[in-house]
Amino acid sequence: MPDDVLALVVDDHSTDGTADLALAAGAKVVDCIGTGLGAAVRTGLLEAVSLGAAVVVFCDADGEYDPAELPALVRPILDGEADYVVGSRFAGRIDRMHPHRRLGNRVLTVAVRLLARRPVTDGQSGFRALSAEAAACAEIVHDYNYAQVLTLDLVRKGFRYAEVPITYRFRESGRSFVRLPTYLRRVVPAVIRALRRTADGTPGRRPSSTCTPSRSAAAARTDPRTSSAAS
Repeated sequence: MPDDVLALVVDDHSTDGTADLALAAGAKVVDCIGTGLGAAVRTGLLEAVSLGAAVVVFCDADGEYDPAELPALVRPILDGEADYVVGSRFAGRIDRMHPHRRLGNRVLTVAVRLLARRPVTDGQSGFRALSAEAAACAEIVHDYNYAQVLTLDLVRKGFRYAEVPITYRFRESGRSFVRLPTYLRRVVPAVIRALRRTADGTPGRRPSSTCTPSRSAAAARTDPRTSSAAS
């Protein structure tokens, strides 16, 4: 791993030796504040911002995404073309995905695209990059997940959205925690709350009143220090 990239592993109460293996591999490990994927991503963003990262990348830790594609993900931010970049599986290559998962992703992506009014092709991707400003202003309003609420929060605060194609492969072990009834029951109310927060300026996990993108921060985006947070 290049010296200018710090691997940050968010350990969400694991019992399989994740923390020890990550430390042995040279990563920085932080404990999750809360329980759930949304809480893990929020913890990683907070830690990366506190470390002064110029760009923050997070990648789900299920082995479905290729960390070697990180440079392509951060390039639009370092070039000053975007503040928030999503790695799109559907614009890239999918080696394997269950048909019901593919359908669910497509349906939810259409909803995100309509709500965000952006050309979103993958609303649930687990591989994303944020500028320092976007990471500092990002609000994830529930612990269960982050995908839709993070995108809606950032685009409605004026941060520039972009996508890059990525590859996706089916996990070799373990199983997803996502079950459609639970997902809809928890995520839909969170999306509504996110829309209300951005509409009325109500502060959430982080103060939103000062969170509008500043183009004068372009120089900070070219700083070579980059943190990669894997939840």
